[in-house]
Parts: sequence; C-alpha cells; structure tokens
Amino acid sequence: MQNIENLIFDLGGVILTLDMPRAEQHFTALGVKDYNTLFRSGNVSSFFKAYEVGSITDAEFMEALRNLAGLPLTDKELVTAWNAMLGYFPEERIALLHRLKTKYRLFLFSNTNALHLTTFRKMYADAFNGNVFDDHFEKAYYSHTLGMRKPDKESYAYIIRENNLDPSKTVFIDDSILNIEGAEATGLKGIHIKPGMSILDIDL
Repeated sequence: MQNIENLIFDLGGVILTLDMPRAEQHFTALGVKDYNTLFRSGNVSSFFKAYEVGSITDAEFMEALRNLAGLPLTDKELVTAWNAMLGYFPEERIALLHRLKTKYRLFLFSNTNALHLTTFRKMYADAFNGNVFDDHFEKAYYSHTLGMRKPDKESYAYIIRENNLDPSKTVFIDDSILNIEGAEATGLKGIHIKPGMSILDIDL
C-alpha cells in the first residue's frame, strides 16, 4: 500500500454481507420454480442490468420480475424477496472504514438499484444510531444513479476524472474478478476479495 492515496470500495460482499440463499428461499416460497435458471443465467443480462443503470423504473422492474416469475405476485412480495439477499453491516468493517478515512480518500462504487439502495441505507441507519452510510465516503457512486455499471471501463474512468484521481495511487476493492479486471484496464490497482476473505484480511 505504499504511495496509495485513494481507496474505492465495492459494497455487496465487501462491506455489506450478501445472503443469496435467503433470496432463493424467499422466491421459492412464493412459488417461483427454477430460481437459479431464471435469476443466474442469460435473463440476468436483460432487465436486471437495465435496472442497475437506472434505465427502467421501479414499477417496470417489478412488472418484469413478475413476468419472469410467471406468478401474480404483489409488489410487496416481490420487494421483500428481492431485498432478502441483503445481509448486514459487520461492525468491524464499519470500524475499519472509520480508521481508513484518516489515511486515505475513500470512495464507493456499487452496482445496485433503487430498491436495494433505500433498503440498505435504512438498515445502516437502524444499526448505527441513525448515522448515514454514505458519510463514510468522499463520494458514493451507485450504478443506477451514475447510469453506468462495472465492469465497463467508462464507469471507472468517470470516477477517476471527476475526483482528479491518480490511478497509480488508487486501489479498487471488489469481490468480482471481472470488476477488478475492468478497474485495472483503466490503470487502477485492484484487490480481489476472494471467497472466505474480507476487507479485514487486507493490509490497509
């Protein structure tokens, strides 16, 4: 970490834990069959990505999700199941962010969506005395408001330009190797959080 001045963090799987099996359980309980086929195959490249870059509304996403499930599910049922993948914010990871803020410029870049954003911001406030999650960072970038997503090179380049970052002095931390490769293609240094690892394992 010599000569490093800036850290850009991913959110899910890096700061916020994810619980994909719980999402599967919720959708299965609603009657959705073949969850893995529907949610983790070619379908994920269509309206899911459109929702992640903010090109469709919450209502349009709900309708597309309902059609994908092939069931007359209510919006409330769909939102609950969709948000079930969001885990929690481990206190030790939040404490680490507090410490790192005294040494580096901190940023966040997450592929996410409007429904998840509302939910995890509330989760954080509820768990940490009403504090605001985004306050950990000089700026937090969310794909659906940015209009771009990882691993597209343009998304990293935008953040670099807007904040006048020197890529050679900036580390990008993510649990997806594809996102790391996209970041490194723009000159950023990448740290891949592999399964079984956490940001507590990095010498920051």
